[in-house]
Amino acid sequence: MNDVNRNVNSNAPKTFAFDAVAAGLPAARLIPALLDDQQPTETPLRAVVVAPPGTGKTTVVPPTLANRLHHRGREGKVVVTQPRRMAARAAARRLAHLTGTKVGEQVGYTVRGDRKTSDATKVEFVTTGILLRRLISNPDATGIATIVLDEVHERQLDTDLTFAMVQQLGELRGTADPLDIVVMSATLDAEFWVGLLTTDGAEPAQTLSVEAVTYPLREHWAPLPGTQRALDARGVTNQFLQHIVQTVIKTVDDEPDGDVLVFLPGAREIDRVAQQLTGATPCEVLPLLGSTPAAEQDRILSPPTSRRTRRIVLATNVAESALTVSGVRIVVDAGLDRQPRLDTGRGVAGLVTVGAAKSAMVQRAGRAAREAPGLVVRCLSDAEFAARPAHRPAEVRTADLTQAVLDLASWGAADGSGLKLPEPLPARAFNAAVDGLTQLGAVERTGLSEKFQVTDLGRKLSVLPVDPRLGRALYDGTEFVGARLAADVVAALSSDERAEGADLGKLLGRLRSTRPKRWIDDAARLLRAASRGNAAPHTGYDSAGPYDPGLVTALAYPQQIARRRPTGGAHGDNAEYLLASGTAASLPRGSSLQGAPWLAIADVTLHGERAIIRTAAELDQDYAELAAGTLLTEQTQARFVDGKVSARAIVQLGAIQLSSTPIKPTPEHTRDAVAADIRSAGVLEFFGVSAEAKQHASFNSLRARLGMLRRVYGAPWPDVSDIALTDRLYDWLTPELEQLASGARVGRIDLTSALRRLLPWPQASRMAELAPERIGVPSGATVRLDWPAPENHTDDDIASPVLAVKLQECFGWTASPTVAEGQVPVVLHLLSPARRPLAVTVDLASFWQNIYPQVRAENRGRYVKHPWPEDPLTAVATAKTNRALRGGQPPKR
Repeated sequence: MNDVNRNVNSNAPKTFAFDAVAAGLPAARLIPALLDDQQPTETPLRAVVVAPPGTGKTTVVPPTLANRLHHRGREGKVVVTQPRRMAARAAARRLAHLTGTKVGEQVGYTVRGDRKTSDATKVEFVTTGILLRRLISNPDATGIATIVLDEVHERQLDTDLTFAMVQQLGELRGTADPLDIVVMSATLDAEFWVGLLTTDGAEPAQTLSVEAVTYPLREHWAPLPGTQRALDARGVTNQFLQHIVQTVIKTVDDEPDGDVLVFLPGAREIDRVAQQLTGATPCEVLPLLGSTPAAEQDRILSPPTSRRTRRIVLATNVAESALTVSGVRIVVDAGLDRQPRLDTGRGVAGLVTVGAAKSAMVQRAGRAAREAPGLVVRCLSDAEFAARPAHRPAEVRTADLTQAVLDLASWGAADGSGLKLPEPLPARAFNAAVDGLTQLGAVERTGLSEKFQVTDLGRKLSVLPVDPRLGRALYDGTEFVGARLAADVVAALSSDERAEGADLGKLLGRLRSTRPKRWIDDAARLLRAASRGNAAPHTGYDSAGPYDPGLVTALAYPQQIARRRPTGGAHGDNAEYLLASGTAASLPRGSSLQGAPWLAIADVTLHGERAIIRTAAELDQDYAELAAGTLLTEQTQARFVDGKVSARAIVQLGAIQLSSTPIKPTPEHTRDAVAADIRSAGVLEFFGVSAEAKQHASFNSLRARLGMLRRVYGAPWPDVSDIALTDRLYDWLTPELEQLASGARVGRIDLTSALRRLLPWPQASRMAELAPERIGVPSGATVRLDWPAPENHTDDDIASPVLAVKLQECFGWTASPTVAEGQVPVVLHLLSPARRPLAVTVDLASFWQNIYPQVRAENRGRYVKHPWPEDPLTAVATAKTNRALRGGQPPKR
C-alpha cells in the first residue's frame, strides 16, 4: 500500500474542467441536472443514473459531483465504488489522464493491496469491498460527502450490502452533515432503485438517463457442431475450447480490422485458449484477469497507438460493462458465466459454470460496437440464446453468506432488519451462515432470544481483508505453525493466484520465489494482525512441517477435510475424496496430490453432482483430527435387526468414519436401536397398523378421536399424526421399546394403552363428552362412531366422524348430531334393514322433507317387513319389524 503526495494540495485545482473531462461523451448531458442549484445547500442529493456502457457515466458523474460540493461550499470527497479492482484502477487512471494530473492527486484509487490517494484527492475510486470495510470500521464515513455506487445492476453481494448501509447512513446524517448518494446502472431498472433510495416521506430520488451513441452491430452464430456439448460433469469440455479457438482464428481471418475481445468463464479456460492461440495467428494474445499484473492491465486498457500488432484479448465478465478495451471491433462470446453457489445440502460452496444470461451477452456484444461498427460471434445457436434466462441471478440468492452476515452483524443489523436491502437474505443460506459464524465464535446469541450479536473476535475478523473462516485460521494457525506461515497461507488462499494441479504447496513455493507485490503486501498485513499482542511471534519457516499449510487450510475449512476413498476414483485414475461434509470431490487430472491419503481442501468447483478440487494441501490424520474441532465425534451406534441388537463404537470426522469397534450393547443402546428402527419405518408401518385389522380398532379409534380434538382445539391435545408419534417415541412408548429390546414380539405390544399416556390432564376427563366413542339414537340404541384417521384431515377442513345407523332407528330425529361442542358435524350414513346405504346426510331435517319420500317409494316394496311411514317425524323410532311391533315380540337382531 502506498499513499502518494499526501500533502500535495496547495496548487491542486479546486474543480474539474468539464471541457477536458466530458468532451464528446454522451454522459455530458447529465451535468446540468447534477449541478442543479435549485435545492437548498443542506438538502442531500439522491439520484439514480441509468446509462448504457460506453456513455462515459463513470468518467463524467464523479467529477461533476465533486464540483457540486465545491459550489455549495461543502467539505469532503466523492467516493466511487466499482465491483472489481481492475475497473477501479482503470477509471481513476482515465479520469486523471483527462484532467492532466497524476493518479493520487486530484483523482485517486484504493483497492486491496494498492492505494494511491493524497490530501488533494477529490474523487477516489474504490472497490465495493473496500468501502464496505470502511463503513464497518468508520460508520459515520467521516470525510466522505458523496458516495457513488456504480454498476449496481450486477447485483453483487457486496454492492447490495453497501447500498443498504449507505442508504441508512444517509438518513442518519440528514441535513446536519448531508451525504449525497448516487447509484448508477447500465440497465433500465431505475424505478426499483428509486424506491429503495428514497427516504420515507421525502421527495423521490431523481432519475437521470442518457442514451449511448450506437454503431451497427452484426451478429454471427457459431454453435458446436452435431451433438457435442459445451459442458460436462467436469466443466467446460475440451471440444468446446477447441471450437472457440477455431472460431477466433476463422473470425480473425475473415475480418481484417479491429482487435478481438473473447469472453470466457474463467482463468483456466483463458490459459488453455491462450496456449492454443499463441502462434496460431499473427495477433498478440493477451489474457485480462484480476490477477494480471497492474502494468499489463494498464497496457491492455490503454488507447491503441497508430502502429501496433492486432490483439486478441481474452477476458472473463470483468470486461462486460465496467471496462473499455480500446480498439475492439469484434467480440467472440463463449456464452458461459462462472457464478458462486452455496449447496446447503452438501455443505459446500464454490463456483459453477453456467450458461450466461441474455442481458450479460447483450452487454458483451456491445463492447464490439462501442467505438465503431462491430461484430459479435456467439458460440451457441440463436435457439440456445433465446432459451437463456433474461438476467443473471442476484448473488445474494446463490452465494455463501458467511461474510455478509458478519458484515451486517458488525453494522448492527445482523439479519438485515431496518436496512433497505435490494433483496432479503435467503433463510437457508442465512441460517447456515449464522451457524458457521457461531462455531467460529464470531457471533453469539443474546440471552434466550433468537437474536445474536457480533463478538470481539467477530469484530477483529470483520476488518481483516479475508473471509472470516480464513481470519479465524490465521489466529488459530499462528499458535500451531507460527504467524509467518499462517499469514502466507491465508494470503495465498485469499488471492487470485491459481494453484497448479490444485496443489497449494506448489502455489506457495511459486509465490515465495516470484514474490508478487499483492501477495507480499497481503501477507505482511496479515502477519501484523496475527502478531499483534503476541510477544514473540514465530516468523520463520525453519520448523515448518510438510503438513503445516494443510493444517492452516483445515482450520479454515474443517468441513472440507477429506480422505481418499480406498477404491480410488470412478473417473479414470483420478483420486476421489470423501469430505467431512459428506460430499465427494475429485482432483484434476495430473495433480501432484494424487494418492495423498488426506487433503485439506480450500476451493472446489461444482458441476452438477460432481465437485472438482481446485486448491488443496496434503494433510495427515493427526492434523486432520486436530483441525476438526466439533466434527470429531465418538459415539455408539446400535442396530435392531430381526429382534436382536448389536452395537459398535464409531469414531467419525464428520462423514468420514475413522474406526468402528464391536461392543456389548447397554440397555440404553438397545432401547435407542429399537427407537431408531421404528423411526426409519414410522410407527404405523413398524407395528403394521391398519384400519381393517380388529386388533388395531381401539388404537385407531383413540388416535382418530385425539386427532380431531387436536384439529379443533389445538394444544394441549396432542398431535397424533404418524410423523408426530414417530418423533415423540420416548414420550409415550418407552416401556414398550424396552419390551421389544428384551425380545417381545411386535404383535404383543398394547399400543392403545401406550397412546393413552399422551392424554392431557385434566382435559382428558372431557374426552367422552367432546369426542364420544358412541352416540345414542332415537330407537334407544347407542351406535359406535367411525372416526377418520388424522391423515384424512386437510389444512382447510376437518374430516367428520361417520354414524352408520338403520334409517328406521332415526324416525323423529330432526336435530343433526354434532361433536366437539357443536363444532364438527356427524355424517349420517342411513342404512336399509339389510344394512345397505340408502343416503348420506349431515342435515336430517332436509333429508326427511326432500329425500325420504323417494327413498320410501324405492324401498317399501323391497323391505315390506319393516315400517316405512308417510310421516317419519311422528313415527316411533325402532329397529324392529312390523310384526314384532304389533305382537310385542322382540325382533331377531
